[in-house]
Amino acid sequence: MECELVKINSIKDEALTKAADFIKNGGLVAFPTETVYGLGGDGLNSEAASKIYKAKGRPSDNPLILHINDQKMLHKIVNDVNSMAKKIMTAFCPGPITLILPKSDIVPSSVTGGLNTVAVRMPDNDIARELIRLSNTPIAAPSANISGRPSPTTAQAVYNDLHDRIDMILDGGACHFGVESTIVDCTEDVPIILRPGAITKEMLEELFPVVKIDRAIVGDNVVPKAPGMKYKHYAPKANMILFEGSSAKMAEAIASKMADYEKEGKKVGLVVSYEVAEKLQHENTAIYGNQEDLLTIASEIYECLRFFDDKDVDIILAEGTTDKGIGLAIMNRLHKASGFNSIFID
Repeated sequence: MECELVKINSIKDEALTKAADFIKNGGLVAFPTETVYGLGGDGLNSEAASKIYKAKGRPSDNPLILHINDQKMLHKIVNDVNSMAKKIMTAFCPGPITLILPKSDIVPSSVTGGLNTVAVRMPDNDIARELIRLSNTPIAAPSANISGRPSPTTAQAVYNDLHDRIDMILDGGACHFGVESTIVDCTEDVPIILRPGAITKEMLEELFPVVKIDRAIVGDNVVPKAPGMKYKHYAPKANMILFEGSSAKMAEAIASKMADYEKEGKKVGLVVSYEVAEKLQHENTAIYGNQEDLLTIASEIYECLRFFDDKDVDIILAEGTTDKGIGLAIMNRLHKASGFNSIFID
């Protein structure tokens, strides 16, 4: 099938009603959020969940996030909204944060990857929340891309991956944050970040004296309690090497490695900052922004990773960032995209 791609100008757009009808009838609709575009289906319909996994080529033990538009819907799908979750929601919802909570029996196990917890978030995007309201159901929505590929921050990126696999794409423009929501496990004694995002560890520490980071974020993965923890993600078509460490020596290190590959006759693509790009002056370069502007880097990083997919490069050399603030989310995505293949610069 060939899906419709429809530009949405307001939440009164009739296309939203049509999209909601697809959701109600077990269909799939891609829609914008403030993080990335989501691939939505009825979150209480196990057949719709199966369609999501199939469309993405996503392993079925990788849980889906349920998107809600109000507190009433939240209490329908979780057994216990504890004080930790209430505190986080008061501070950051609607917004780019997902909470792990005990699921109610109404949530199919196919949505949660067989776990007894469910991932829930309230997106800070009017189109997304109106689609949920009109559909009158929580919408299960992983990123609207082929599994393992860079997440889409534009409707065109969704179309490129899924145009022949889903019913409809709602074009709400470019996403604001550009990396997926922060996922916080609220079922333990202290909040545990399972996936970093725009709501940073530092922001959560303003609410709680102790905030932990799951070891899967920075190393080998464990049984997934949340989306994106178990499998290689965000990867461009070409293999990628991530450079980490000294910014003073970054350009020199990348230039040296690039020269080695080019001597072998390989075509090299660079994903780097303005600072490094200016020094290297390489024709195959995707620039993600200035190193001091992490929010811009976050919003541009996936488009940069996708940039070389039709450029026939043999290898991508990528520059890392700090791991402070939203930099932790950026580095998490770059580590995943490179398969933890890094070169460290002293």
